[in-house]
Amino acid sequence: MLLGSGELGKELVISLQRLGQYIIAVDHYSGAPAMQVADDYEVIDMLDGSALDSIVAKHKPDLIVPEVESIRTERFFDYEKQGIQVVPSAKAANFTMNRKAIRDLAAIELGLKTANYKYATSLEELEAAVAQVGMPCVVKPLMSSSGKGQSYIKKPEDISESWNYAIEGSRGDLVEVIVEEFVDFDYEITLLTVAQKSAKTLYCAPIGHRQERGDYQESWQPIPMKLELLEKAQQMAVEVTDALGGAGIFGVEFFIGKDEVWFSELSPRPHDTGMVTLAQTQNLNQFELHARAILGLPIPKIESLRAGVSAVITASEEGSNPVYQGLEKAVEQERVDVRIFGKQTTRPYRRMGVVVVYDELDCNMDNLRIKAKQAADKVKVMNT
Repeated sequence: MLLGSGELGKELVISLQRLGQYIIAVDHYSGAPAMQVADDYEVIDMLDGSALDSIVAKHKPDLIVPEVESIRTERFFDYEKQGIQVVPSAKAANFTMNRKAIRDLAAIELGLKTANYKYATSLEELEAAVAQVGMPCVVKPLMSSSGKGQSYIKKPEDISESWNYAIEGSRGDLVEVIVEEFVDFDYEITLLTVAQKSAKTLYCAPIGHRQERGDYQESWQPIPMKLELLEKAQQMAVEVTDALGGAGIFGVEFFIGKDEVWFSELSPRPHDTGMVTLAQTQNLNQFELHARAILGLPIPKIESLRAGVSAVITASEEGSNPVYQGLEKAVEQERVDVRIFGKQTTRPYRRMGVVVVYDELDCNMDNLRIKAKQAADKVKVMNT
């Protein structure tokens, strides 16, 4: 049972079905991307614990795989007691769906290097937190995804607007934000980390990414970095994932700069920036890795095969039943592919698809990024 049925879930369904699995896709609206390829589906409010209990009792799944944050994850502990495998684990899903739990685990319990941070449950508390953390700083809802509700505070006049924006972008009913000092980093990475049931933890080549409005716009793999910094990131990643337990892929984010590594965030599932692996940058993409890991199938090795870039295709206005123009122009160059997600409604900046391009491992990555961006810009999302 897949809880959350967006574009990441859609690719995961395909990978699991190729391994003989029967999938029930769940979300709060019908026609979600993963529902379009799943064997069955349910439409419920996943923040309604009784509704969640009801469909679990109805379908009796062997595995529950969360794909979004807005779920009553505290129910997962009871499901585990019933003998259902929660992916990666009930603890991992519960901790990582809320930035407070995962940040405190990393910074306080494990002692990992993170940005200084405070929490706030009101505008007044936010003002006090900003005074302690200092400006510039970053404000994020404790529960959100894809950068929703994230903003920067550069001057006192920004605080009220940041509070409102964070609460509007929050998933679920949690009214609380995290305030982080602005880290002067050189670049940020996603380290896809694969925890296995009965074998050692594996790592994909690091992925670089660029964000706008807190949401990823492009990602590329591999991003070159010093070996000692990569090894430090890998050690931090395995410490956190071991503490959370379970099997599956984790998208672990780090800031890199001044020969330092800061732990940033963690997702207990395939990651937005990992869409670049659809360019066949490695022998198994992130969805295939997740599928194998949660089913307990061996992953002998993750092998980097070529360089890749993903660039998002976004909508520009609100609407429904979108059509796509310019696909023939986008793929007229070699080594370019397009993945349309199948979302039925649009809004400004909503991610509707992705272009993936690839080249040899020793290629000029800057040129490959330009190629991907140009291809993505040729695809126009039009409402009927």
